[in-house]
Amino acid sequence: MTHETKGDWLVSWDPENEATWDKKLAWNTLAVTTFTLTLCFVAWFLPSAIVPKLNALGFAFTKEQLYWLAAMPGLSGGLLRLVWMVLPPKIGTRKMVTLTTVLLILPVLGWGFEVTNPDVPYWRLMGLAFLSGIGGGAFSGFMPSTSYFFPRRLQGTVLGIQAGIGNFGVSLVQLLTPWLIGFSMFGFLGSQHMAIPGKAPIVVWYQNSALVYLPFIVAGAIWAYVALKSVPIKANIKQQFDIFRNQDTWWMTLLYIMTFGTFSGLSAQFGLLLTNLYGAGNSAIVEGSGQTAKLLVEGYAIPDAAAYVFLGPLIGAGARVLFAPLTDKMGGAIWTLVSGLGLIGSIWYTIGGLTPDTTSAATLTAGFNQFLWGMLAIFLFSGIGNASTFKQMPMIFQPRQAGGVIGWTAAIAAFGPFLFGIGLTTFGAVPFYWIGVAYAVMCVGITWWRYARPGAPMKS
Repeated sequence: MTHETKGDWLVSWDPENEATWDKKLAWNTLAVTTFTLTLCFVAWFLPSAIVPKLNALGFAFTKEQLYWLAAMPGLSGGLLRLVWMVLPPKIGTRKMVTLTTVLLILPVLGWGFEVTNPDVPYWRLMGLAFLSGIGGGAFSGFMPSTSYFFPRRLQGTVLGIQAGIGNFGVSLVQLLTPWLIGFSMFGFLGSQHMAIPGKAPIVVWYQNSALVYLPFIVAGAIWAYVALKSVPIKANIKQQFDIFRNQDTWWMTLLYIMTFGTFSGLSAQFGLLLTNLYGAGNSAIVEGSGQTAKLLVEGYAIPDAAAYVFLGPLIGAGARVLFAPLTDKMGGAIWTLVSGLGLIGSIWYTIGGLTPDTTSAATLTAGFNQFLWGMLAIFLFSGIGNASTFKQMPMIFQPRQAGGVIGWTAAIAAFGPFLFGIGLTTFGAVPFYWIGVAYAVMCVGITWWRYARPGAPMKS
């Protein structure tokens, strides 16, 4: 089936009409935008795989500086999502996806070069952390524009697939980094010595962790330019802002903060949390650093953050994909309720593992296990909620408004890494997690009253 076009734009498009809906174009659009969105998440969370290892590579930053460095992509991602959310009706899917993918070259190339130089000033790394937020900002443009191509009955599945596979970019960068740095792929930039507490330094090529993605980014930009079209849903910025007169915009924003805010916030901070609680960052466990490091708790095996941090985002993204079809069958609200209740329980459980007992190796190991399993449960339930809230929004709002609300809620929730970094630094882990319990309780109440109960005003 071919459609008349005017430049990038389709002349007409009605996905609710089965007789004229071009399924092939719709699914091809999903394939292109999902591939490029995955690369966006790689760029956004690249600092989360690099920052925890900076001091081991010869940099000399404080814990607070490292938390801020890990938090900055969340701040910029949230701010840039406020820009990207208005782009689909303004410039269309083709231009937006192509130009965004090209922009990813800036932070990825920058990190690849700067990670090799321990003398680089802190402000330059903060600048790269800010540019990494381009990958986060893209989400608020990619998701709404893709939703325009599909009928409402498939919105939960389609948006779950795109966001879920896109979120795999977080795990991809965290899973591949320990392997990529082990051989000289981009050896012309030199090698680094990474000091591991209690062990001799090892030779690594940390530039690989970023530069390996450049060919895929270039290929993604070319694919987007060649394959994509734009749906004729147009609105100026003033017209798009009519979503703020609808109370459900604000309720859904609160719910999406609970789900994606938690997912993105913990994805960015998981490695630092683990290191500072149960690894070399805890001075009650390890004294000194590098070859002079001394293990203070006899028999305790220090966990390597790189071996665990990819698991959380992987579980969260997988839950988003697997539960998306269930939201189409059962409705989104009931699964948002499950997500909220699960988060209350899993956050509560994890709090017990946030205060390491350093009296023995056994108590430390038990605390670490509680922390790890609790964190993975949090990721699971946040992933379920990510799928369910994105089913709810197309059911509550008309297509253009649904796209705007998806972009807006995603923009606010993208501040998760920044808010989690600030919260952990300001309040400490235990009080901050109790705030998380209270917030989830509030969201469960909102979901039940507004969307899930019998006779709810907006069953979704």
